[in-house]
Parts: sequence; structure tokens; C-alpha cells
Amino acid sequence: MIFKRLSLIAMLTALCLVSLGAYVRLSDAGLGCPDWPGCYGALTVPQSVDAIAQAQTVYPHAPVEAGKAWKEMAHRYVAAVLGLMVLALFILGWKNKSSIRTSPWVTTGLAGLIVFQALLGMWTVTLLLKPVVVSAHLLGGMSTLAILVWIAHRHWGTQIGRHMIPASYYWLIRVALLVLFAQIFLGGWTSTNYAALACTDFPTCHGQWLPAMDFKDAFHLHRELGESADGGNLTLASLTAIQWTHRIGAVITLIYLGFMAVNGLKYGQLKTLSIALLCVLLAQISLGIANLLLHLPLVLAVGHNFGAALLVVIVVLLNSKITAQSR
Repeated sequence: MIFKRLSLIAMLTALCLVSLGAYVRLSDAGLGCPDWPGCYGALTVPQSVDAIAQAQTVYPHAPVEAGKAWKEMAHRYVAAVLGLMVLALFILGWKNKSSIRTSPWVTTGLAGLIVFQALLGMWTVTLLLKPVVVSAHLLGGMSTLAILVWIAHRHWGTQIGRHMIPASYYWLIRVALLVLFAQIFLGGWTSTNYAALACTDFPTCHGQWLPAMDFKDAFHLHRELGESADGGNLTLASLTAIQWTHRIGAVITLIYLGFMAVNGLKYGQLKTLSIALLCVLLAQISLGIANLLLHLPLVLAVGHNFGAALLVVIVVLLNSKITAQSR
């Protein structure tokens, strides 16, 4: 079935896109193109002398940096391909609603999410990397990945149903998605506010367990990048609050997902996924600490984002695994 194969390809594309988006953001290429959806008014990055001159005339305050622009456009090209795949899944879902293993309303919701993601991508550029927009774009990308993983697993994987595990463990897996996405938001908020190195020591922060922090400005959602709620510069105390909260979230996530994974080892059909969750979870925590101590090298920072995407994949697989097929 075309729908089945396409769901798997789209899932893998979304996983690549999330990592590519992290690479673009972390290499400061998010504004590599000052407009959207093109780049300096064209579908490709200006290359010739005349094209660059024309681009600088139209956008005098945005010097052409070909390297950054190509990174941004590569991200947009892959996003466009994924968008076409989701459109195809939407059409095929309704056309074959009697034979697919998910409700066509799932693909409808996914299509709507893709449209909203495109708008967030545009606002990311036009609103000059406003933290709440960039963080929402990250959550939207992870949500897109999660839905595609669900669709793919319903067609490629097997389910055991909730009756095979205790109710307490069933709900532990369900709530894990909320815990994980809350931590992804904190990680995205840390990255988009450039607060990843607000504390450069570990496990303390500025040599203290409870450093001076300003939570009011740190989590004010409607401010501009680098600004406080009243328009002033964001202080070190605010950046510290963001970083410190992300650390606390990491501890909570480690304990919660770790406990869930260890308990999952008792159930044969969940054992492989539980082992994978433990491995990725430990790798993710190690990458987070390494990013801090090594001052955020690009390869480790992108790897940390990829690790978060893998955690989403595994937790969604567990949720699909315990949900019996309805047809």
C-alpha cells in the first residue's frame, strides 16, 4: 500500500528535518534569508555578482552570506518535500479510509499542523527570531514527527493493548509524552534565548546550587529576543533562570523516563523499546553535560537535539504499542 510506505518515508524525513532545523538554528543561520519562502526574492541563494548586487539593493540591511543562506534554504527545501508527503497522506487517508489503520482525521490534523508550521517558519524570519515563535516552531516539528511515528507504527508495528500491562504502567507511558514535551520546550526556550551557557559550571551554577535568578523576565513569552518584558536588555539573572530550569527539567525527565524504562523491562513485548529508551536517555544526559562543559560545540549541540527527537520516537512507539488496533 502506498500509504503505508509513504508514512515510513515521511517519518524518516521528519526526523532528518528536525535535526536539520536544529543545525540551522545553532549555526546562527536562521536569518540566512531575510524573506520567506524564497531567499532575497528568489527560489535559490543569489550567486552571481549581479544577483548579489540586486539582493543587496532590495535588502540593504541583510548582507548576503551564502553559507548561512544555503543552510536555511536546504531546511526549507526538505520542509517543502515533507509538506507534499503530508498532503499525499491526507488525500490517500481519506481515499482509503476503510483500509488504513489510522483515522483519516489523524492525517487531517497533521496537514493542519504542517500549514501552521509553515506560518511559524515565516514568522520566525519576519519577527526576527522571536523566542516564543522559534520555540513553538520546534514543538511543532516534534509534534509532526510524533504523529508520523504514530501513523507509521500503526501500519508497520504490532500492538499489545492496555490489558497486557497494569493500569498504573499504562498511564505512566501516556503521561511520559507530556513530561518529554515539557522538557523539549524548556530546551528550546534555552536555545532560542541563547541561555545554554548562562551557567558554565556543573552541577552547580555560578558555584551555587541556587544562584540569583529572575523568573519574571526569563519566561515572559511575548518579549523580543534579548529583551526583558519592559524592553530593556535581558539580564544574566534571567538567562540563569532559563538554564537552571532546563537543568531541573532534565533531572525530572531522567527520573521519570528512567523509571518507566526500567519497569518496561519486565514486559517482553516492551523490553527492546525500554532498553532503547534507557540508552538514548543516558546519551542525551551525557550530551547535555558535554555541551555545557565544552561550551556548546556545534556537533554536540545538534546531537542533543537529535537525541530529543529519538526520545520522542521511542515514547510515541511505546504509546502506540500499548494501544490496541481498532480495526
